[in-house]
Amino acid sequence: MILIGDYHTHTIYSHGSGTIRENVEEALKKGLKEIAICDHGPGHIGYGVKKKNIEVMRREIDELNREYESKGIKILFGMEANIVKYDGTIDLNEEEIELLDILLLGFHFGAMPRNPIDWSKLYIFNFLSKFVPGMKKTMVEMNTMALLKAMDRYPIDLITHPGSKVYVDIERIAKKAARVGTALEINSSHSHLTVDEIKIALKEDVKFYINSDAHTPENVGNLKNGIERAEKAKVPIERIVNAIV
Repeated sequence: MILIGDYHTHTIYSHGSGTIRENVEEALKKGLKEIAICDHGPGHIGYGVKKKNIEVMRREIDELNREYESKGIKILFGMEANIVKYDGTIDLNEEEIELLDILLLGFHFGAMPRNPIDWSKLYIFNFLSKFVPGMKKTMVEMNTMALLKAMDRYPIDLITHPGSKVYVDIERIAKKAARVGTALEINSSHSHLTVDEIKIALKEDVKFYINSDAHTPENVGNLKNGIERAEKAKVPIERIVNAIV
């Protein structure tokens, strides 16, 4: 299996340690044809992109694309948005989404929900679900419904590391994602999707990306862990968006 792109990388604009250019240079070294810069959305406290920098990033990536066109790599501008309300609301508005080439979405501890009730669900209820009998089922339902509603409301290209931060129902997410054209991520830096979860998702006609979730330039294109899980789960090459035979 050969992967031609890494569609989940971070920079100094959020929680990464390298510049956009440094990520692109590393992608070139790894032989990639595409790279997406997908920093944390502005609702991620302490790590999120500052809203004033979204247009700055768009212009920088446009300039770099012109510079690197002859080197055979394409740079996509994306964002890893956050769920900030359990009705599916994310931390980007329509105008900001229009500036993007690719929109990722995931649950993150560090995101700031819009009201006390949603804050309690994300932080208190999800924490208790790890210890209180019966609470896990409740939170699986709540977390899953939030992602399903977000896929209805926004043009989500990719759900990042589903199951890594909070409990979710992979089967229902995969079914909805297949219906609306959203892919699921096999994340090389997180343990989810697990092999078992990939097998569950494969029952639906959903596609996958294998990404690095790199927070340092040297980790861009490090996709070995994701490839190994995809191969163990016997994912057909044609179901992996960034793969070629």
